[in-house]
Amino acid sequence: MAIFGFLISFGLLLLAMSVHEFSHAWVSYKFGDPTPKLAGRLSLNPLAHIDIMGTLILPLFLFIATGGRFVFGAAKPVPINYLLLKNPKRDIIWIGLAGPASNLILAFGLSLIIKILPHGSLLSVILNNFSIINIVLGVFNLIPIPPLDGSRVVMGLLPPHLFRSYISIEPYGFIILMALIAFGIFNIIIWPIVNIIIRLWGL
Repeated sequence: MAIFGFLISFGLLLLAMSVHEFSHAWVSYKFGDPTPKLAGRLSLNPLAHIDIMGTLILPLFLFIATGGRFVFGAAKPVPINYLLLKNPKRDIIWIGLAGPASNLILAFGLSLIIKILPHGSLLSVILNNFSIINIVLGVFNLIPIPPLDGSRVVMGLLPPHLFRSYISIEPYGFIILMALIAFGIFNIIIWPIVNIIIRLWGL
């Protein structure tokens, strides 16, 4: 039963991450950078976005470590050539926001569908879980730590002399994130925001 639950949650996570990464690729392409399209990332196919560590190993590890209560992961980052963007300082902000925004908009759209489904039906439960996964993914990626999307927004807003110092922490971003997760960032920041959005969306 636990394996079945993991497979369902993992499949929904893959779909949410595919929407997220496709949105980054689409906005980047629209702003003049063909790199995501040439790399095959302008796609909703989950296979185009899978990263062995972030998409496969991390979700399984978290599922086991939390006793089946939590599944989360990360897709392969979309390659972007900022030099090809029409307005790099502005466009990097919109590209960064595109992924989280797509997840939150999708969750809102699903919430409208859930409201017209029979309460407690299998489809409504699955869509409700899918909505929450999208909300968590969207909120988490807004954390302003490289390479998460929130950092792209900060990069677009920072003056050049601060930009270089800020981007220098990116090689240590994963370690910083793991430390923050270990110290309870989900309980302190992520879940409270997620719960607010859940209430607003009526889930």
